[in-house]
Amino acid sequence: MLHAQERPEHPAASGLEDFVYSEEDFVLQGVGWGRSRPDGLASRTVSRFDHALQSGWERRMKQGLFRYPLGELQTRILPGEMHFVAQLNIQRGLERRKPQDIQSVRQRFDPQQFHFSKIKPGEILFCLTRSHSPHVPAGGQAPAQDGAEPRLPETPNRVLVVINVSPLEFGHVLLIPDPMLCLPQVLTQELLHFGLEAVLLSTHPGFRVGFNSLGALASVNHLHLHGFYLDWELLIESAPSKPLCPALNFHLLQGVPAPGFLFYDEGRGLGVLARAVCRVTDYLVENEIAHNVFVTRGTAPGEPARSAARSGVRVVVWARKSCFGAKEEAAFNVALCELAGHLPVKTAQDFQSLTESSALHTIQKYLLPAPQLSWLQDELVTLLTG
Repeated sequence: MLHAQERPEHPAASGLEDFVYSEEDFVLQGVGWGRSRPDGLASRTVSRFDHALQSGWERRMKQGLFRYPLGELQTRILPGEMHFVAQLNIQRGLERRKPQDIQSVRQRFDPQQFHFSKIKPGEILFCLTRSHSPHVPAGGQAPAQDGAEPRLPETPNRVLVVINVSPLEFGHVLLIPDPMLCLPQVLTQELLHFGLEAVLLSTHPGFRVGFNSLGALASVNHLHLHGFYLDWELLIESAPSKPLCPALNFHLLQGVPAPGFLFYDEGRGLGVLARAVCRVTDYLVENEIAHNVFVTRGTAPGEPARSAARSGVRVVVWARKSCFGAKEEAAFNVALCELAGHLPVKTAQDFQSLTESSALHTIQKYLLPAPQLSWLQDELVTLLTG
């Protein structure tokens, strides 16, 4: 539990806490979806990480640091084989910051545009800090001194956990390396490693982490991951796959709204996993191919889909058509959530009329043609095995 000092003054005066963790904090067993409730939820122990994130997030909501209040979102599962989770989120469509003008997957960081060095100190929940020691101090964190100013990460073993002021779901946060590094939105092995670990620090099977590249609806060209809770199971957690390179647990995900490249790990080789994923995303960046990445708990490839266990981590990489300039008006934009089967919808009319067929039609407009995907598959297998 964090021992944050409650301060009555403006939220920007709050000091930043360190949330220190080690591999001993990873939850590798007993995480899964319950079957006794219609929404698939089950009572579960809240992890130390979940408590810190959720309590801090809710406190910022009460303090009015978000662009709009977010209550429980109206949700419906679209009939059909894909089990799309559609949610009505009108305010996000109206209130979110205007996306930056992006013209290249490799576009340089522009200090004249909005970037995360400009966030308010009160928007920072804590500094997620990896301990190199097998033992974390009692309380699991290094308490900030009273009156201390928020501290930015000084070493690669830290990232900031910051509220997304235009949330798409409960607990929506950003994982950001030291903002003063001014890194463009190109995924790094170090940041992805933190995202993988964050998923395993949660006891909630619906805590997901993701990345949008430039040209794949990233709205800010400053390196960050998204993290959020979704209380609904997604098809990609258990969908079948075709082995491409079994030695690296590299597969082609099938039977889902958007075919993607799947990596899997049981939580014991996250550094190796992050390195393999970033070899793929680096290749995509070099070749100006837009992409989205989604990290979720899921079944091992080949494991029966009906299995409720979600002990390992699935990482899905979607290579897709680039989307530069103004976004096309549709019921939803196609980024990491939508490719995964979670559809935040902008209007009540679209929410009521949306069908699986119309959702698939929208998504498929942004997918690579089958011949190009097949060519890319061969290229990535050669890259990973060579």
